[in-house]
Amino acid sequence: MLRVAILVISSKIVSGEESDKGREAVERMVSELPGAVVAYATVPDDRKAIRDRLLSLCDDHTPDVILTLGGTGVRPSDWAPEATRDIIEKEIQGIGEAMRQESLKKVRTAMLSRGTAGIVGTTLIVNLPGSPKGARENLAVILPVLDHTVEKIKGRNG
Repeated sequence: MLRVAILVISSKIVSGEESDKGREAVERMVSELPGAVVAYATVPDDRKAIRDRLLSLCDDHTPDVILTLGGTGVRPSDWAPEATRDIIEKEIQGIGEAMRQESLKKVRTAMLSRGTAGIVGTTLIVNLPGSPKGARENLAVILPVLDHTVEKIKGRNG
């Protein structure tokens, strides 16, 4: 069973201006892996805050996977990929490419998504879009290889 942490990146959710509409859908998909959500957090649209929270999630919960939701677009406040790159030891560009490729079949603006993935220690971090539909669709793209990827990161033969 995969241990998954979810980090929602949204100043509006942190301030209470908006509700978190994607949490339930992503938690449901995680439970179907099978997996368990070991941590859930929200953080404002701030590169340092995102970076710090990613590191604390790794240190405090040692998840197999951290899924970030939001901050992958081209708005001035979108910093998820940069904050992820700030802390990862290895980038897995193919994950972001695969998610964009599949999303482009549905919506042209998918080419604006800058989400990436990478490894810090033995944790895989994956940037998903902030919209619940986009997060579900992108997560569905990587689900078939998620367990295998985690096994490889941990040095197992998975």
